[in-house]
Amino acid sequence: MDDFERFEELVNGRYRCISVVTHEERYALEIVRQAALSLKRDMWIWSASQGVREGLLAGSPSIAETDTAAAGLANLTGTKPGSICVTLDLTDHLKSGKALRILRDMIDSFGSTGITLVMIDSSDSLPDVIKAYARPFEMSFPDAKELYEIIRATLQRIHRKTPIEVGISQKGLDTIVRNLRGLTRRQAVRIITDTVLADQRFDDDDINVVIASKRRMIQRGGLLEFIKTPLDLSEIGGMKHLKRWLNQRKDAFSSDAAEFGLQPPRGVLMLGVQGAGKSLCAKAIATAWRQPLLRLDPGSLYASFIGESERNLRDALRQTETMSPVILWIDEIEKAFASAASRSADGGLSQRMFGTLLTWLQEREAAVFVVATANDIGALPPELLRKGRFDEIFFVDLPDPDVRKEILSIHLKKRGREPDDFDMDALADAANGHSGSEIEQAVISALHEAFSDKAKLDTKRIITALETSPPLSVTMAESVQCLRSWAKGRCVPAD
Repeated sequence: MDDFERFEELVNGRYRCISVVTHEERYALEIVRQAALSLKRDMWIWSASQGVREGLLAGSPSIAETDTAAAGLANLTGTKPGSICVTLDLTDHLKSGKALRILRDMIDSFGSTGITLVMIDSSDSLPDVIKAYARPFEMSFPDAKELYEIIRATLQRIHRKTPIEVGISQKGLDTIVRNLRGLTRRQAVRIITDTVLADQRFDDDDINVVIASKRRMIQRGGLLEFIKTPLDLSEIGGMKHLKRWLNQRKDAFSSDAAEFGLQPPRGVLMLGVQGAGKSLCAKAIATAWRQPLLRLDPGSLYASFIGESERNLRDALRQTETMSPVILWIDEIEKAFASAASRSADGGLSQRMFGTLLTWLQEREAAVFVVATANDIGALPPELLRKGRFDEIFFVDLPDPDVRKEILSIHLKKRGREPDDFDMDALADAANGHSGSEIEQAVISALHEAFSDKAKLDTKRIITALETSPPLSVTMAESVQCLRSWAKGRCVPAD
């Protein structure tokens, strides 16, 4: 069912109060109008700026002295039985005891009158006593068919004002529609409008403009972040078991795989020593599989209003599904959900958030491959480690001598040096206990020293850099050893 059908079903179900939290107020009002027309019901709208007015006819005059919340709600109470009454941004006005009391009485009376109250708000900050009555309604993101129509209507609207040239191919249009998935209708219109007005044209050259605009728009939301992925698996040293596992599944999202009886892989949980390359793997997987990479920052989900944090998580996951196939990277997952493993002082928020994530990991149907990384296994709730949440749990350990040589070679080549010019055995020995990122920083440090001395980068300088900077395996030896001991026999070694 589409949004209109789902909303009409709620109204027919005689829900007394429906809550819509959205920034797309115009679209939400259109859904209500369509339902009112289809069901032959009266529609009334209240807002603080205009008071109460008839909702089916554009430009209807407002009823005098109904601009306050208390007066507006009192007026709506007397509407015809079966009416649909809409309030816009009412939650900000419910701090008044009188308005809240009228609203509660109003909702109680609607059970006998058949009136439906629809509360459209920009934030999820309803008082708990109203939430107990309210049935949430979440609007969907536009699908491909609707996005084609949005583009067509937007181009026609712009062309009526200022003539534009449209020279886009069908393949280019399909690509733009695919890249607009996961945005709201308002965001899609904004991107197409900005793209066209820049040069009065709409053609295949605008594909990269649309992609860049989408990246900026999503990152402004703060929940999801587009990550550029220049790496490939060859730029990561070692991890042969993980690379083989990923290579076997790189075509598992294709229609051929589905016909063969395969479902898309669901994801991996990567545990390991900090700096060992877990985050690099997330970027490399996206590049190797030619899929976009989204990073979910769990810390950004938490909000001050009750209920808004859970909604943020649901919205982020729903947006990710709409953009599938996609790689979703949840970095340092233990930091956001650590308190879900024990009693916490947040009123159960962490447990609820974690429960939402677990349910989504288990039941999602969209082709979203999740890469979750963690450094502290003790902080992870045990439910996350159960099979079914992820296809596999990999442990990324400190590199052995051969892998250390490979990592050193990668970073030397990246900086224009030939590994054959260095004593790789001596460097690998000196790098014992260092993680991949620590080895990279040693190479960079030696480069700075050589540049400062106007000298050549050599083996001795790198060894000195390694020896003068104790690795994490030394400064936090106990916790690193505890992590390595726990992983033995419980995880698949990445290397």
